Amino acid sequence: MFANVGWGEMLVLVVVGLVVLGPERLPGAIRWTSNALRQARDYLSGMTAQLREDIGPEFDDLREPLSELQKLRGMTPRAALTKHLFDGDDSLFTGKFEPPPTAPPAAPQRPAVEPAPFDTDAT
Repeated sequence: MFANVGWGEMLVLVVVGLVVLGPERLPGAIRWTSNALRQARDYLSGMTAQLREDIGPEFDDLREPLSELQKLRGMTPRAALTKHLFDGDDSLFTGKFEPPPTAPPAAPQRPAVEPAPFDTDAT
């Protein structure tokens, strides 16, 4: 839930809490917040278990599209292009282009053909 909150942000929250609430009420506020978060997490996990029990095996079928959607939400435009248009080959973006290993051998080159002679009197 707080995966994006780093130590710097936590320190700022504690300092703001000290200034706003004061040192005597801050521990109680932290305790109340942690209890409320724990209760919410327990409530949500209980709801998930209840849904899983009520719906049965179809619950996993409902979760599959959501997990696919979550994968797409985390995808960058570059990753989306390489996955869907280039089948995962990102050599276009990295500059490390290598021909596919199943490429046909190059056709033999023809010998150089000399141009036809040009007669200025004939024209």
